[in-house]
Amino acid sequence: MIGFLGEYESTVDTKGRFLLPAGFKKQLPDLDKTNFVLNRGFEKCLTLYPMQSWEPIFNEINALNDFDPKVRAFRRIFLNGANQIELDSAGRILLPKTLIEYAGLDKDIVLIAAVNKIEIWDKATYQAFFDSMSADDFSNLANEVMNKSKENPNT
Repeated sequence: MIGFLGEYESTVDTKGRFLLPAGFKKQLPDLDKTNFVLNRGFEKCLTLYPMQSWEPIFNEINALNDFDPKVRAFRRIFLNGANQIELDSAGRILLPKTLIEYAGLDKDIVLIAAVNKIEIWDKATYQAFFDSMSADDFSNLANEVMNKSKENPNT
């Protein structure tokens, strides 16, 4: 199982590429060093999935009931924009223009660990999101989320 830790800054060049930070590369299993799926995040960010993390999600989505209109809507929205990508020979990732626009990425970006995936945020957007939560707000959120996981460990 993959488990990322860390937060790294990077820069998007004029061609829409950025260098995957060495700190994250070191945390990748050998078989997932170059192949990823890049997708829209739930917030205005992008999500970079190593193939080992993406495949179980894709298999679960594939197994959903195609006769359910909510399933079809979810698939369209979630899979829209998903791209299989590879690191280039210099260790860079090319971001599709549609995904750059979706996440509002400018030159400066922040890559953050999100358990088994990496989120890619515009630096200013991420800072505003992070700054919007006080220490008390975070403490209350942590209490609520962590207590829910203890009450129902399958959620």
